[in-house]
Amino acid sequence: MKEGRVYLVGAGPGDPELLTLKALRILRRADVVLYDRLVAEEILELIPETAEKVYVGKRTGKHAVPQDRINEILANEAQKGRIVVRLKGGDPFLFGRGGEEAQELHRRGIPFDVVPGVSSALAVPLYAGIPLTHRRHSSSVAIVTGHEDPAKPESRVKWERLATSVDTIVVLMGTEKLRAILERLAEGGRSPDTEVAVIEWGTTGRQRTTVGTLRDIAEKADERGVRPPAVVVVGDVVGLHRELSWFQK
Repeated sequence: MKEGRVYLVGAGPGDPELLTLKALRILRRADVVLYDRLVAEEILELIPETAEKVYVGKRTGKHAVPQDRINEILANEAQKGRIVVRLKGGDPFLFGRGGEEAQELHRRGIPFDVVPGVSSALAVPLYAGIPLTHRRHSSSVAIVTGHEDPAKPESRVKWERLATSVDTIVVLMGTEKLRAILERLAEGGRSPDTEVAVIEWGTTGRQRTTVGTLRDIAEKADERGVRPPAVVVVGDVVGLHRELSWFQK
């Protein structure tokens, strides 16, 4: 029996053309593919017809397949000598639980490779015309999750400290807690006039950008019915959106 292997592969932020060449090569060799909710349909169509496709997507509070079961499938299929691809939106090691899956594979002695993906934290602001760094506006960036493990006794994100310690803050999975996050940034000393953008379905034909300030963006987002998936950007660089927005035009 040939040796099985697991590939933890980043599918990118939504635009199927942002899939890497390495990811494409591995997908074409796959025997089994476990894929997430936000993987583009055009990417799924690249999977060989002979491969087994298993949907393991997650929404807030709703998991199609529990994480422990995902780990079991990855290990069991690899032990059968199969090429197993865990296809994850964005990058597998950036808030994608790829690190946890890799640890479990290591514990079981299952060989694995990791293929980086284009993260939504970088690509989505770019598609909205927002450079995360700029010589005149931003020399530092923090990427933060707005949705932590609910089993944690307390949040590990120190929003009040973060508020003034970096120029640009990118928040993933923060739409549902947007108002609370922004209030904590304001409490930490971030100016209420700081510009904020909320970008829905970034890099896809459904992309929509809502711009406001720390003071009013939560209200604007409610008025426009903003829903996940969305990326939040806080900082002066958001103002460049007016000049540099290219994709939505």
